[in-house]
Amino acid sequence: MNVTLRTFVFIDALQEQLASYLGTSSQGFLPVPGDACLWVEVAPGMAVHSLSDTALKRSNVHLGEQVVERSFGSMELHYRNQSEVQEAGQVILDQLGSTLESRLACHVAWNEIIRSVTPDHATLINRQLRKGSMLLPGKSMFILEVEPAGYIVYAANEAEKAAHVTLVDVKPFGTFGRLTMMGTEAEAEQAQAAAVAALQRLNRSATVA
Repeated sequence: MNVTLRTFVFIDALQEQLASYLGTSSQGFLPVPGDACLWVEVAPGMAVHSLSDTALKRSNVHLGEQVVERSFGSMELHYRNQSEVQEAGQVILDQLGSTLESRLACHVAWNEIIRSVTPDHATLINRQLRKGSMLLPGKSMFILEVEPAGYIVYAANEAEKAAHVTLVDVKPFGTFGRLTMMGTEAEAEQAQAAAVAALQRLNRSATVA
C-alpha cells in the first residue's frame, strides 16, 4: 500500500509553553521544555502504527502522541538528545523508502491578527479552547491555519522562540492545523512574522535539499 508523507518536521528544542501544551493531551511519555521533537503525519492513518513501532525499536526516542484517523495518522517523538530524534526520523524515512524532499509542502490557508479583542469575543474563545492560556480582552490575537496540519506545531515553536507571546491553542490534527496566540499588537506581529518565515524555510528546504 502506498503511504503519503504529509508532514515530517524536526524541532530542535521545544519551547516552554508548547511543551507544556503538548503535555496536556499527550497519551504517552510527556515532553518537557528543551526536548528535541519530531512530528510525522502520514496517509492513510493506519500506517502510523508500523512507523511508530520501527522508530521505537531502533532508537531511544519516546512516543508522546499518536492519533490514528481514517485519512491521516500522526505521531510525536521526542528525546533530550537531538541526534536520537534525527536517527528515529531517518528510520521512518528508510521504512517508507522516502526522503525529506517527498514530504508535502506547507500551505498557509489563513493568517491574520485580530487587534484589541472584545470581551465577548475573548470569553467565547476561552470557553471553546481549554488547554492553553486564556485570551484576555484588549490583547491582539494571532491566528494561523495551515495544511497539512502537523506543520502548525513547528510554526508555534518558532513563534514562541521569537516573540514574548502567549500560547492559547494549537490543533495539529485533521486536515488543517490551527494556532492561536495572544500578545500586544507588536508581540502578535512578531510572532506572525516568525511563524510564516519558519514555514517558508521548511518549504525551501524540501525543494532545494
